[in-house]
Amino acid sequence: MIRLAADFNPGKPNPRTPEVAPALSPDALSISQQKTVQSVLQFVVTLGVCPYLMPGVGVPLRFRTEFGAVVQDVVCLSAAPDATRRLYTSCRVLLNVAQHASLGSLIFCRHFGDIAAGLCQLGFCPTKRKALTPAEESCTDGKTQVKCRSPAWLRRLCGQLLSERLMRPNGVQAVVRGILEGAGAGAAGGRDAEATAADWKKCDQIAKILASCPQQSLSPESYYRDICPQILDLFHFQDKLTARQFQRVATTTFLTMSRERPQLAAKYLLQPVLTPFHRCLSTAEIPESDMAPGTILVTEEELSRCIEDVFKVYVVGNEPLTVLVDSLLPVLGVLFLLYCFTKQSVSHIRSLCQEILLWILGKLERKKAIASLKGFAGLDKAMPSLHSLCQFRAATHGGVMITIKEAVSDEDEDEALYQKVSSEQGQVEHLGDLLSHCQECGLAGDFFIFCLKELTHVAMENEAELKTKPFSNKSLLELEQHQTLLVEGQERKLLVLQLVAVLCERMSEQIFTNITQVVDFVAATLQRACASLAHQAESTVESQTLSMSMGLVAIMLGGAVQLKSSDFAVLKQLLPLLEKVSNTYPDPVIQELAVDLRITISTHGAFATEAVSMAAHSTLNKKDPEGRIEQQQQISRESYTDVAQSHLKPQQSHEKSAQTGLQSSAPFIPKGVSQPSTTTNQKPASISAEQLQEILLSAYDPQIPTRAAALRTLSRWIEQREAKALEMQEKLLKIFLENLEHEDTFVYLSAIQGVALLSDVYPEKILPDLLAQYDGGKDKHTSETRMKVGEVLMRIVRALGDMVSKYREPLVHTFLRGVRDPDSAHRASSLANLGELCQRLDFLLGSVVHEVTACLIAVAKTDPEVQVRRAAVHVVVLLLRGLSQKATEVLRDVLKDLYHLLKHVVRVEPDDVAKLHAQLALEELDEIMKNFLFPPQKLEKKIVVLP
Repeated sequence: MIRLAADFNPGKPNPRTPEVAPALSPDALSISQQKTVQSVLQFVVTLGVCPYLMPGVGVPLRFRTEFGAVVQDVVCLSAAPDATRRLYTSCRVLLNVAQHASLGSLIFCRHFGDIAAGLCQLGFCPTKRKALTPAEESCTDGKTQVKCRSPAWLRRLCGQLLSERLMRPNGVQAVVRGILEGAGAGAAGGRDAEATAADWKKCDQIAKILASCPQQSLSPESYYRDICPQILDLFHFQDKLTARQFQRVATTTFLTMSRERPQLAAKYLLQPVLTPFHRCLSTAEIPESDMAPGTILVTEEELSRCIEDVFKVYVVGNEPLTVLVDSLLPVLGVLFLLYCFTKQSVSHIRSLCQEILLWILGKLERKKAIASLKGFAGLDKAMPSLHSLCQFRAATHGGVMITIKEAVSDEDEDEALYQKVSSEQGQVEHLGDLLSHCQECGLAGDFFIFCLKELTHVAMENEAELKTKPFSNKSLLELEQHQTLLVEGQERKLLVLQLVAVLCERMSEQIFTNITQVVDFVAATLQRACASLAHQAESTVESQTLSMSMGLVAIMLGGAVQLKSSDFAVLKQLLPLLEKVSNTYPDPVIQELAVDLRITISTHGAFATEAVSMAAHSTLNKKDPEGRIEQQQQISRESYTDVAQSHLKPQQSHEKSAQTGLQSSAPFIPKGVSQPSTTTNQKPASISAEQLQEILLSAYDPQIPTRAAALRTLSRWIEQREAKALEMQEKLLKIFLENLEHEDTFVYLSAIQGVALLSDVYPEKILPDLLAQYDGGKDKHTSETRMKVGEVLMRIVRALGDMVSKYREPLVHTFLRGVRDPDSAHRASSLANLGELCQRLDFLLGSVVHEVTACLIAVAKTDPEVQVRRAAVHVVVLLLRGLSQKATEVLRDVLKDLYHLLKHVVRVEPDDVAKLHAQLALEELDEIMKNFLFPPQKLEKKIVVLP
C-alpha cells in the first residue's frame, strides 16, 4: 500500500469540470435565496419605513405599486408604538443586517433611497413642528401628492451635504455621476432614448447647482478656484458613454457660470482653456529657458485639447455671451493661422478650427467681424498673431504642435523669404475659402465691399505727397523711416489687389444678400471712377466697370427687384456720386445715364427714361454674346400683343401693364411667378382672378424665362387643384399645346408637364384630343410636335397606373396605327409608348396581345429603319421585364412566337444594338422559364383545416 501510494501520479485536472471551480464562501446565497431575501426586505421597507415618512420625504408609497397604496391606507399612525419609534426600529434593523456583506448589497441596491430618507427624518426633522398648512395637508391626497414640496429642513440638509461633497477632491465628478447614474452615465445607461432626452433638464439643474456658491465657502472666488478645474476635467473623459453626458454637463455649467459671474469665469475657466494660445501670442513674453530652437512650446495634446474644449463650449453651447466672445477675440489671429496650417495637410482639428472661426464671425458685430477679417488678411497689423519666434509643426498623431523656430542662416534667407511670401498668399486663399461659407449671412458681401473701398483708397493716394524732400533736410533715420513707409504702402496695395482677385474668383453670384450691399458696391465703384478721373487715369477697365455698376442700378429701377420706400432711401446715397460722374466723366453716354438715374431715384421710379431701360437690357444680355434674346424680342414684340389679346382678352388695366412691360427692356416677371412655393404639398391661399389673368398673359411672353415660369406656375396650380385654374381647363390646354411647338427646351418641357398634369385631372376629356393630335398626319402637325405629344402620352400612362385599363382600347389602337406611319421617328415613338402601356396592363392585355405580337414581329423583320427595329425589340424586353414571372400566363399563347423572333434578330439582324436588346430579352426569358420549370424550394408546412 505504501508503494502504491508512492507510485500514484494523478493526471492534470480538467479545468472544465465543476470540481475544479473555486469553493463558494459559506454565506453565499443561491438565486432562490436571494429572491426570498428581496421579498422579505420589500415587506420590511413597505410596512416599516415608507408609511412613516413625512409628506415630501422620499417617494410616496401609493405611487409605487397597488399594494403600496393599500398599505398606505391601512397603516394607523396613531397606534402604539408611535410612528417615529417604528421608523427608528426598522432603519436600525436594516442597518444592522446591511453590515453582512452578502445582505448589504441587496439592501442598498434596492432600498438605499428609502433608508436614507428615514435616517434624514430621524436625525434632522425638528421635533416641534408648526401646524400643517392647507397645501401640506393636501399632500396626503393621492391626486396632489406629486406636487408636494420637500420640507424646508430636508432642502437645507440636502444642500449642505451636497456642498460638502462638492468641496472635497473630485467632488464635482462624484455629484455629477450620482445625479446622472442610470440615465446614460454608467456602463448600463445611455441606451434609452427617453432617459437621454430627460438628461437635458438634469444638466441644467446640475449646472445651476455647480454655479451657485454654497454658504460653506469663504467667498465665490475661492469656490470657483476649487471647482473650475474639476469642471474642465469633465471635458476629457475617454469612455464614450460617460463622456457624452459629462461633456454636456460641463458645457452647460460653463455657460451658466459665464452668464452669472463673467469675471470669475474668465479668470478660472476661459483663461486655463485658452492658455496654449496665450503662450504663443505675439504679445506674450517667452521665458529664456524656452528660447532654444526646436523647443516645444505647446505640445500636440495640449493644443488638440484646447481646440476641442473651445469647440464644445462655443460651437456646441452656441450662446454668444460677451465674456466668451471677448475672451476669444485676442487669439483669433493664432486660430486662423492654425486653420491655414491644417489646410496644408490632413489633420483632425481642421474642421474644428473652421467651425470655431465661422461661429465667432457669425456672432460678432459686423464691424468687429470685418476688423477680424482685416487682421486675418494682414491689413491690420495691430491684431495679435503668432509670435515671430514660433511656428506650427505637424505632430505624430495627426495634430499640430507649436515650437521655436530654427535660426535662419544667410544662405537660407532666400528660401525663408519664399516661404514667407507663399504663406501670405496661402492665407489669402484660405481666407477666401472661409468666406465662401459666410455668403448667406452677408459677411462675405460686406468684406468684399470693404476691399473695394480699400481699392478706391489705393487709387486716391497721391504718391507725390510721399516723395522725399531734399536729402539735406532729412536725417538718415528719417530717410529710413520714409522708405519703410513706402514699402509698407506698396505691400498693402498688392495685398488689397490679391484679396479682390481671390474674392472675385471664390465668391458666387449670390454674394450680395440685400439692396444695401448692392448700393454700397455701386457707390464704391463710382468713388473709384471719380478718383481715377481726379488723377487723369481713366482706362477701359474702369469705364466698363462703371457702365456695369450703373447698369446694375438700372436693373433694380427697371422692375427686376421690388423696391420699397426704404430701399429708395438707401439708393439716394448714390445721388452725389452720380452728379459728380455726370459733371466730370468724359463719355457723354455715361453722363446721360448718370443724369437719368438721378432723376429716377429722386422720383422713386415714377419717371424713367429710355436710357435707363436700355442700360438694364444691355446689362442683362451680357451673358448672351450672340444676341439671341435681343433678336427674339425684336421679332416677337408685335406678335406678342396680338396673340395674347386674341386668346385671353384681358382687362384694360392688364393691357396697359403689358404694354408698359413691353416698352421697358427689363424682363417682365409676373407676381405669381416671383414667389413659387417650395413644395407642392403646401397649398397656398386661393389665387385671384387678376393673378390668373396675369399668368395667362405671361404664357405668351416673348422672353423665354418669363414664359417658362408662367407655364410652371400654371402646372403647379393644376397640381394643387386650384378651382379658378381648373375652370379654364380648355383655355389652359390650348395654351400648353401651343407652347409645345416652341423650339426652346425649357418652354416645351414645361408645357409637356402642364398637359400631363391636366390630363391627370380630366383624362376622359383631354386624352381623346391628345390621341387625335398624335394620330394626325404631317399635314396637320409637325413631326417634332407629334413627338412631344407622344412624350405627354407616356407621362399620362405612367400617372394613370392601374386606371390605364379604362383607356386601353384607344391607346393601343392609336399606337398600333402610329407604327404604320411614314415618319420613322413617329414609328419609334409609338413603339416606345406601346411598350410602356403593355408594361402597365399586365393581365389586362387580353386579346390585344396577339395584335401587339404580330405588329412587333412584322416591324422587327421588315422595317427598313434601324431605329424602328431597335424600338420593336426593346418593346419585347420591356414586356418580359415588366411581366417577369407573370409572362408565362399573360403571354402563354404568343411566348413561342416571341422566342422565335428574338432568335431571328440575334442571327440575322445586322445592327449590334438591336442584337444586344434581343440578347437581353432572351436572358430575361431564360430566367423566367427556369423559375417556372424549377421553382425555388421553400421549406413550407401546409396546414389544411378539414370541414
